[in-house]
Amino acid sequence: MPQRAGGVVSVPSNLPTSESRLPLSALLSQFLVAFTIEFDNEFEHRMPHRTTSFGSTSGAPYAPWLVSLVMWMNCMQYIPRTGVTVRELYHLSHVSKKNLRTILTGMQRWGYLRIESSSAVKGVRSPGSASVQLTSAGGKAQALCRLLVPEIEERWRRRCGEDEIAQLRKALSAVLEYFDYQLPQGMPIVGYGLVSGTPDKAFAKSGECDISSISLPALVAGVLTIFAVEFERESPVSLAIGANVLRVLDSNRVPVKELPRMSAISKEAVDMSLKFLQKRGYVLVETNSSDRIRIARLTAKGVTAQKQYWELAWTIEKRWRERFGAARVNSLRHTLEQLAGDRDGSRLLRGITSYANGWRAKTKSYGLPHFPVVTHRGGFPDGS
Repeated sequence: MPQRAGGVVSVPSNLPTSESRLPLSALLSQFLVAFTIEFDNEFEHRMPHRTTSFGSTSGAPYAPWLVSLVMWMNCMQYIPRTGVTVRELYHLSHVSKKNLRTILTGMQRWGYLRIESSSAVKGVRSPGSASVQLTSAGGKAQALCRLLVPEIEERWRRRCGEDEIAQLRKALSAVLEYFDYQLPQGMPIVGYGLVSGTPDKAFAKSGECDISSISLPALVAGVLTIFAVEFERESPVSLAIGANVLRVLDSNRVPVKELPRMSAISKEAVDMSLKFLQKRGYVLVETNSSDRIRIARLTAKGVTAQKQYWELAWTIEKRWRERFGAARVNSLRHTLEQLAGDRDGSRLLRGITSYANGWRAKTKSYGLPHFPVVTHRGGFPDGS
């Protein structure tokens, strides 16, 4: 069973050589989640907010509900002071219509946006002339996020080295330049079965598109989304489920309560994954009669699916070497591996310590997942 080392999950050394290192998708995911956590910690520390479990910032009982980086990347950054129509926001953000509906519904309910039309709900469901306006709190959040993204990226340059981050940007850009359509700048909200969904290809890339101006987390998210879409075209199990929950199970009995720790995703995401895997015969979940503890184990079909996850992840990376050039993909992998490091030397982990009053400091946080599970519950990609 895969073991976790200092928050960076590795695979057992007794696996075949091709599986003795993390797949490229896992390296990309851990980088993106680490960046997101560092951003989220600062946003939580500086922005008045409220949470379901821990109440509101002192003196701000009506503050907006706390959200994650993805809501800035896929929505808030595109809304000017004068507002924008839903249709315009769709074309600015390149987010799929389904994801945009989910994001706007949440951001309005959480206090960041107003959607002005004869029917707010109709305006969200039918992109058109409905106007999206930032609330006062939304304006404050937007201004803070605009400062935080480059601030966190500068921290990474200081922590990891100018040359390493420049090399990472170059390798990521080389992959994105291959595509002739624009991708969203953040990860999609996963759907049923934790599927990432296919980005809308209606957005032709402008000849004036300057990839060098795209933020580092947006570059990583774009490449990771491409990987996930390619994976999910050929797999009956989504990359989010395969890389996180399916990966850590085996044919022995594993306590369900241990799966959030083992996979580094939330209990809710684990439950959604298990329901999907159970329904399709990949996993059996039973209750131990002696201590009433729920346990999970892979069926023969699940063992095969787990093997297919590893094989397909490495097959896609091999294809990418052929498609984009071995030097580009090898450079991307090498840089990410250097940043991931080992138990004592991972630079990914150095910036993710929460403030003492932050929600992650008050809950069990289990490191970095092999794929970000971005849900409608605020966009947090890890154990929220």
